[in-house]
Amino acid sequence: MTDIIVIGAGASGMTAALYALRNGKSVLLIEGNGIGGQIAQSPRVENFPTITKISGNELADKLFEQISAKGVQFEFGTVQNIQKKGDTFEVTTDFDTYTAKSVIIAAGVQHRKLHLPKEEQFIGHGISYCALCDGAFYKGEEVVLIGDGNTALQYALLLANDCKKVHVVIMFDTFFGDQALVDALEKTPNITVTKQSKLIALEGEDSLTGVTFEKQNGETFTIKTNGLFVAIGQVPKNEIFAHLVDLSKEGYIVADETCETKTKGLFVCGDCRTKQVRQLTTACGDGAIAGTKASTYCSTLQ
Repeated sequence: MTDIIVIGAGASGMTAALYALRNGKSVLLIEGNGIGGQIAQSPRVENFPTITKISGNELADKLFEQISAKGVQFEFGTVQNIQKKGDTFEVTTDFDTYTAKSVIIAAGVQHRKLHLPKEEQFIGHGISYCALCDGAFYKGEEVVLIGDGNTALQYALLLANDCKKVHVVIMFDTFFGDQALVDALEKTPNITVTKQSKLIALEGEDSLTGVTFEKQNGETFTIKTNGLFVAIGQVPKNEIFAHLVDLSKEGYIVADETCETKTKGLFVCGDCRTKQVRQLTTACGDGAIAGTKASTYCSTLQ
């Protein structure tokens, strides 16, 4: 049996593992996709204390190397179920079942979808949710990006390095990201911004050939493109934990800064919990708290 199972290898989950390991606990880290979570997709991180600039992928690699050196156990797998039997938790993935004294949920969030016809068909054939992953495929082309937050702003600036033109289209009349990023976007000559316009249709048959928008006055316009980058936010996927935790109406696990859930021995950290600010530093802060609290809980068990 492991002392603590951490579900999710994002910044929060890996920080939780780090603190638990430093407290002398054995830790199993389970991840279903890739190391680093959302931060691994960020082309540039400039808001992490003591680090002027680093790629999200490099930061994630360094954190994973750190916990690996301290002896973390790691398994790939998607968690299917979690149960508590007495003082023991059973976590079942698509590959195996593991037991632990305590569990930390650091499941993060997923990309918000457009919910338009052809969206699923065009993923990988013109639609991408990661400019860092797919931007290079559109070198010298015109692309469209929708979204008004920090991720969208970063993606636009990244795409502008390779693409002939980046059309940024937002639903409102303002951005909701850091002013420094907004200023940088406005100074980039091959980025255009269209405001108060809603995406209503994806054009093409086997792959994307254009996107159609509707303005507030009802007028529509189409931009011809083979590449649409979507950065409109994230949604939690916490349904499988609902029998052990309380969920907010938006689907986030209800917990305050103690990172405690209603089930003793079950903790939550990072973007998947209810909180006001979702940033890299707050995710790591959550992880430190959850890792420490879970370690203390394990020490109370006979």
